[in-house]
Parts: sequence; structure tokens; C-alpha cells
Amino acid sequence: MAPESLLVAGVGDIHGRFHRVEAWLDVLEEARGRRVDMVLAVGDVEAFRHADDHRRKAAKRGMPAEFAEYADGVRTMKRPLYFIGGNNEDFEALHDAPDGLQLAPNVHYLGRAGLKELHGLRVGYLSGIHAPRFYEQPLKRPRSLDTAKQAGYFRAPEVEKVSQLRDVDLMLVHEWPRGLPQRAQEREVPPPGRTLPTSWIGNHITRQLVDKVHPKWVLCGHSHRAFAVTLGGQGGRPVTRVACLNQATRPEESVFWMELQGHEVVCAGWGISGQVSWQAGSLWGLGSLPSPQEPEPLGTGV
Repeated sequence: MAPESLLVAGVGDIHGRFHRVEAWLDVLEEARGRRVDMVLAVGDVEAFRHADDHRRKAAKRGMPAEFAEYADGVRTMKRPLYFIGGNNEDFEALHDAPDGLQLAPNVHYLGRAGLKELHGLRVGYLSGIHAPRFYEQPLKRPRSLDTAKQAGYFRAPEVEKVSQLRDVDLMLVHEWPRGLPQRAQEREVPPPGRTLPTSWIGNHITRQLVDKVHPKWVLCGHSHRAFAVTLGGQGGRPVTRVACLNQATRPEESVFWMELQGHEVVCAGWGISGQVSWQAGSLWGLGSLPSPQEPEPLGTGV
């Protein structure tokens, strides 16, 4: 049974910045006056076991090497964190656990594709991004930089596995479903200071998956930009609300929280102020986004 009330925090691409995310969640808990029950991360977490590995693989972005402290027991995550794989992970450590594993106390890798029941919620997930050349190829053990890169691409059997899911409360994907900007433009005019992302963002495989499974909510990352749009709703089709999260550089666009009663989200908000930006029964879309700030260069999560 799902709990009567649940506070879930979605987090964008962490890229190794675990300390900052934990500090943000401390502030969110104080603002909401309650504990965050679980944290869902949408990939590119970069939970490298050894600090030197992390520095070598992420030096191009100058990311911190913080997960080693949690793996070594120097620090403990305050809240249960569940994450999917992005296209930048310690794939060597994750390869033998396609159905998930616990990497450290309160740090859980969900796996490459499937469904988990978390705190009473049905959470579907698909790790990685789409690379057409490798979509039908078998997954190789990541023994080299090339095979490690290929491990960040989802495969056809994994997509098929997720396509069979039904009654999904939340779905986590790394790469956006294709067509979100066009869908938003059909329904809304962007608020002042907020521009639509380019139409090529995302992939059609994930979009087809979302359209078939009809999860109530989808959280995604990869493109390092906040976005909100509603899919479905025509001809009796179920409604899916999509929240795209920025990377963990500033909380206003990279933290998205949801408060649930049973299996239904009753209110939600961006950032860590605790301010509600959406309530059940209201529209979900561009108007639900946080106030525009100085834009970052559009990322691709590479």
C-alpha cells in the first residue's frame, strides 16, 4: 500500500555533486516542514567508487569526486536515493547488475530497464540514451572507453521490457522523449523570457514508449534544461505530465518535488523554496516552470 502522504524529490543530472544535492534537500525539508521520503535521479549521477576514476572520466567538466566518501562510509546519504543510468556512469561497476544494486547505504541503482515498487509507488525506468547504430546490438562488457560509452545506450530488449508496463505512477528516463517543444507550442505561448528548446531534442523511441505506457508522470534529464509539458489527453487517452530537469548547478531548475496522497500527486514545485507551482486539477505546462533566469548553454549530457 502506498503511504497516505509522500514527499518525493526528483533531481537532474548530478554529475558527482552529491554534497550540494544533499544540502539542497536539507533546505527543501525545512521549507516543506517534513522529511523527503525518497530522491529519484534521472541519470548521469556519476557514482564512481574511486575518486581517481571520477576525475579521469569527468575532468572535461571539472566535476567533484564526492561519491567515494559515501562508498567508503565516510558520509551516509540522509535519504534513500534511487537512480537510473545516464550516458556518463561507472558502467564497469554497474554492468553485472542490470536489475539494480545498492552501491552504498541509501544509494540504489535501479537497473537498466524495468519496474520497481518504491514506497508503494510503481516506478518504471529506462537507463541510457538512444544510439541507432547500437540499438539492436548486444551489450558488451565495458572493458575499454569505447565499450563503456556504448553501455550508455539503451537496447531494443530493454525498451520492449518497459513497453509492457502498465499502471505506472512515475517513469524515469534519461533522454527526453522527442517532440516535447512542438507539443508545448501546440498548447501554449512561452512566458516572457522563456524560449522553447530546439525541436531535435530527445528521441522517438522514448516518445513511443511514453505514449504506449501512459505513465502519470515522467522525469528526465540529459539536455540540462528545465521544461514542462503534458502529453496525451485527446480521445480519452490518459494524461502524462513530463518534467525535464536541469543538471545540478542551481536548485531552481534541477530539483522538482512532488507531494502525493496514495498514488496521486496533489501538489508539486520547482527548487527548494517549498513554493507550490502546480496543484491537482490545474494545467501542467510552460506556466508551471520556475521564473526564467540567465539561460545556460543548451547541454546534451555528453
